[in-house]
Amino acid sequence: ALEKTGATFTIMNGYLKGRLADAEGAEMLLRSARETAQVGKRLGVHRLNLHGTGLGDLGLPIPQLAAFAPGMELRARDTLHRICDMAEQENVVFTLENLNPVDHPGCPFGSTAQVLSLVSAVNRPELRINLDLYHTQIGEGDAIRWAEACLPWIGEVQVADNPGRCEPGTGEMHYRNIARALADMGYAGPVGMEAFAKGDEEAALEAFRAAFTL
Repeated sequence: ALEKTGATFTIMNGYLKGRLADAEGAEMLLRSARETAQVGKRLGVHRLNLHGTGLGDLGLPIPQLAAFAPGMELRARDTLHRICDMAEQENVVFTLENLNPVDHPGCPFGSTAQVLSLVSAVNRPELRINLDLYHTQIGEGDAIRWAEACLPWIGEVQVADNPGRCEPGTGEMHYRNIARALADMGYAGPVGMEAFAKGDEEAALEAFRAAFTL
């Protein structure tokens, strides 16, 4: 069905369960990510997405954390290095996505700053950032400057407007300007819309195309 449309997948979920920063969760994540990588390759998808922990009903993290414990970032880096070793064997790339604290409260390594810190510290081609600008807008704002800071490590950009998480033009974000800024800073990778349609689905897709066709 996908072949008939001429569309291609650029990214898919890269795990079913697991966590970055504890031993048991890391083993679960590595097993799940390897299985998902093999499924992705069969589908022709070589970019696979991760979060700091699993997400349950309504996007709530499993588990939710009130605060960081000492050593969590170092353990997360170690887990990501192991993910990269596996990704190199499987010839795939994993991305780590930022999440916002309103939709996903208590998610470890959810902020744009935390994702950038981890991915830049690991600094391997098998690990990139899935920069979701909807989440950045809610969590930090300053979307263009964050895109610039993340640029060397971005594997994909995802978009939706805020509030509402609908297509560009339905909220406060000026995606036409963001698209120009991404082009001006040299970003030439994929941009995907992960959003609800406010009304007609075809109109939502056209609004996305119009915002990002320069």
